[in-house]
Amino acid sequence: MPLDFKTAVQQEEAYLREVHPTPEDIPKCMTLFDDFLLCHVMSAQVKSLYRYGKMTECSQKLEDFKFCMSSKGMHPEEKRDAWIQRRAEWWANRRIAKSSEDVWDIRTEPLKDYPPPPPELSLDDLKSMRTVG
Repeated sequence: MPLDFKTAVQQEEAYLREVHPTPEDIPKCMTLFDDFLLCHVMSAQVKSLYRYGKMTECSQKLEDFKFCMSSKGMHPEEKRDAWIQRRAEWWANRRIAKSSEDVWDIRTEPLKDYPPPPPELSLDDLKSMRTVG
């Protein structure tokens, strides 16, 4: 059964609240600005080009920084809640949407008859293997 957006957001929110239990645990605006700048460095762009065939998109990192700056006047707990909600929605979208990283389907049970059983060897086969080496 495919995961729906609302459930994914709730799961992500619960996880983020455990990972970031206090307002001091969420990233500071300068950290987010550094992340935005690091997104533009040559090594990040080359890695993205190699992995995905295109330059990396840094607009999300800029939006994260701008969101942080716009929430400066909020109470720390309110700011944490808003940040967790925003990140939970981002992760939920990422989990539900297809991406270039979705190469394999998760197996729920092992493959039948894998690995295949070894071939039956006759006595003559074994003798010929001994004399070859």
